[in-house]
Amino acid sequence: MLSLVFDIETIPDVEGVRRLQDLPANLSDADVANIAFHQRRQQNGTDFLPHHLQRVCAISCALREGNQFRVWTLGDEQSSEAEIIQRFFDGIDKYTPQIVSWNGSGFDLPVLHYRAMVHGIAAPRYWDLGEDDKDFKWNNYISRYHMRHLDLMDVLAMYSGRANAPLDQMAQLCGFPGKLGMDGSKVWQAYLDGEIKAIRDYCETDVANTHLVYLRFLKMRGHLNEASYAAEIQLVRETLSGYSDDHWQQFMAAWV
Repeated sequence: MLSLVFDIETIPDVEGVRRLQDLPANLSDADVANIAFHQRRQQNGTDFLPHHLQRVCAISCALREGNQFRVWTLGDEQSSEAEIIQRFFDGIDKYTPQIVSWNGSGFDLPVLHYRAMVHGIAAPRYWDLGEDDKDFKWNNYISRYHMRHLDLMDVLAMYSGRANAPLDQMAQLCGFPGKLGMDGSKVWQAYLDGEIKAIRDYCETDVANTHLVYLRFLKMRGHLNEASYAAEIQLVRETLSGYSDDHWQQFMAAWV
């Protein structure tokens, strides 16, 4: 089974907030978001908006197939939210990969579910629970305890939120670069500043870190021995070294 590591970046769904709260159309996106942040802080002490009010602005993937490995971001800087979400589920429909995430069960997939509903997106393979493919009854994308979607954070924590670890810290503890220059809290301001490419670049380095941690997990499980693990790491190094974008140069410089 080929593996597809994925990660999403989100911003406030300002149009959704406008609609739900009947806010004036001439109110700026920043002001609408600030209203939503303020209300959220009053409710539970955090700016973090609920999943259904998160808008997807980037989905990055790391694909391991055959003798190849590659990292990319779906669509381009002008692609709509609906387009990139449709591309993600189309890929699952076409290839049925094992998908791998860090906190995908807690954040990425619920957000994708809600946003796919908003846009009327079909994802029949993803939602198959055995009605069309009997194998999916025992191993599907939806069940928390199946491996067709592997949420590394959830599994390593033994499904206990009290034991969750941040990807950045786990990546660094394993000798990988971790986050470089941006984190999720900076994405909204970067979006307002028109730095869509920087967000996409950041998302790509996140999936690279997740893929590397996933390889270490496969080694721990005994699915990779010393030689095959070293070969997988070398494939990632060679692939990323061949990318010319600045964020990959920084990533490789940090990976010593």
